[in-house]
Amino acid sequence: MKANPFIAVDNCKDEIQYYQGVFGGEITILRKQGDAVFNADLHVDGAILKFADTQAAKPAAKGDYVRVFVSIEKEDEFRRIYGELAAGGTVQTEPYEAPFNGLLAIVTDRNGVCWVLSYYRA
Repeated sequence: MKANPFIAVDNCKDEIQYYQGVFGGEITILRKQGDAVFNADLHVDGAILKFADTQAAKPAAKGDYVRVFVSIEKEDEFRRIYGELAAGGTVQTEPYEAPFNGLLAIVTDRNGVCWVLSYYRA
């Protein structure tokens, strides 16, 4: 079994580019109508983040029902991603030294998506 996060956002066309700016990777547009993008994938280091426009996904409510856990390999990358998601978002937990010999932070971004960011030291 393989599980991928599925994230519904308003204006998928613009927001997929926002997330590409945060995480890097390549965008694959799966479904569009005219200029509107309804479904897209963001491929980042072997992971796939799946996105859908709220017009297509029709979520019942916007909120913190699912958190996306991201394990980041480098401390500077952890801090950069945290900073970008926190800009315009809400910090739930500032980065702190976690008991697993690394850093942990929780931030809700501008789209209401809650990210649990981790960095494990070798």
